[in-house]
Amino acid sequence: MALDNIHTRKILHRDLKSQNIFLTKNNFVKLGDFGISKVLENTSAMAATVQGTPYYMSPEVCQNKPYSYQSDIWALGCILYELCALKHAFHSENLLGLVYKIVQEEPDPLPDTFSSEMQDLVTLLLNKDNTQRPRIIDIIRRPFVKKHMERFVQS
Repeated sequence: MALDNIHTRKILHRDLKSQNIFLTKNNFVKLGDFGISKVLENTSAMAATVQGTPYYMSPEVCQNKPYSYQSDIWALGCILYELCALKHAFHSENLLGLVYKIVQEEPDPLPDTFSSEMQDLVTLLLNKDNTQRPRIIDIIRRPFVKKHMERFVQS
């Protein structure tokens, strides 16, 4: 919901990672660290500078291509993967190896304990083709996500 809020305001976070998601003492989840975020002029605008934490960089950023909101969606996929698998989606001992893996390889499958809906969502978010990644509002509208969000809002 926080990502929907900032994207609606034409803000590209550019540094989404698990370390920038905070849990308050009242169990509210907050998105933080907008130090390198960028306000885009319109919804089709693109950014071009390389920013962010390497493990969460999208393929388009790794390839030095213009990027937009779908780069934040990629990072969201990396975070979701990390929460499920308890490891980074892509890992290497050096930056060049990491960039290669992000651009060319697929992450290991999630553990079998996760539903096919979760597996499908992570696969969708980590699509190498940024035009095939969903908008955040489309993610929120997915029945699987709505079901879990309703439980969160009720508690």
